[in-house]
Amino acid sequence: MIYLFGVLAACLLGLGFVLQQHAAREAPLSDMLSFRLLLDLMKVPLWLAGIGCMVAGQIFSVLALSRGDLSRVEPLLATNLLFAMVLARWLSGERLGRSGWAGVLLLSGGVTAFIIAGSPHSGPDDTGSLRHWLVFGGVLALALLLVLTARHVRLVAEPPLLAAAAGVLYGLQDALTRVSSSIAEEHGIGRLLVSWEPYLIVVLAVTGLMLVQSAFEAGPLRMSLPALTAAEPLAGIACGIGFLGDRIRITPEALAGELAGLAAVVTGVFLLGRHPAMPTGCHRETEDGTPDDD
Repeated sequence: MIYLFGVLAACLLGLGFVLQQHAAREAPLSDMLSFRLLLDLMKVPLWLAGIGCMVAGQIFSVLALSRGDLSRVEPLLATNLLFAMVLARWLSGERLGRSGWAGVLLLSGGVTAFIIAGSPHSGPDDTGSLRHWLVFGGVLALALLLVLTARHVRLVAEPPLLAAAAGVLYGLQDALTRVSSSIAEEHGIGRLLVSWEPYLIVVLAVTGLMLVQSAFEAGPLRMSLPALTAAEPLAGIACGIGFLGDRIRITPEALAGELAGLAAVVTGVFLLGRHPAMPTGCHRETEDGTPDDD
């Protein structure tokens, strides 16, 4: 059931990202990195359809995370790009080609290799509060650094940085989702409602959504989705091992397989994310009145 829920979540997330980008590209640039952007996009039916897919995907990801360890579920969620490619290819009519097939094989093969080599499993949560907060704070600091850097670079470099920041926050959100599931199972919903984790999940989700839509607005999907898709599982696995007690095999052969698998996943993500089938959005006029066709 872990794998079923993980793949269903990836499918719905991938479809949702494509629909959201088609809508966000028509929003004014003045809304970028503002929560006003979300209010404007709520008036767009296509964006709402994308959000519906994303919410459904998040529900399935919660079901997967409640049943399995983070280091096993996160690579499955990275396959959302395969499903995004299916929809993007259907909308664009582009052939998959050599780069597309290479991306598909690397992404799917990398996920399989990491799971087989690492054999992720849950372990005792005995990492200690200091390590917990160091990893937690480090992940948040990395997301903030990416956003601050994005604000001081050219527009063409902004989408991948904003998307990577959103992916880092989503990885942390996944970790807190697993923590919340454990609290609810062990102590009941009443205890969960007085815990800080579910409320921070909402903050991370809304902030991540704003960053994703800003990245989609600033440039074509192929500029942002690879960074988003690669950052989330890497941050999630780091949190799982860092403070949730996840365990992977650490023999030399296993580590080699795990690193090769993750490298294949990241390479496949970028090959698929930059495929010509991925939507470039609509023409928009820049401040000087010239069309920006990305």
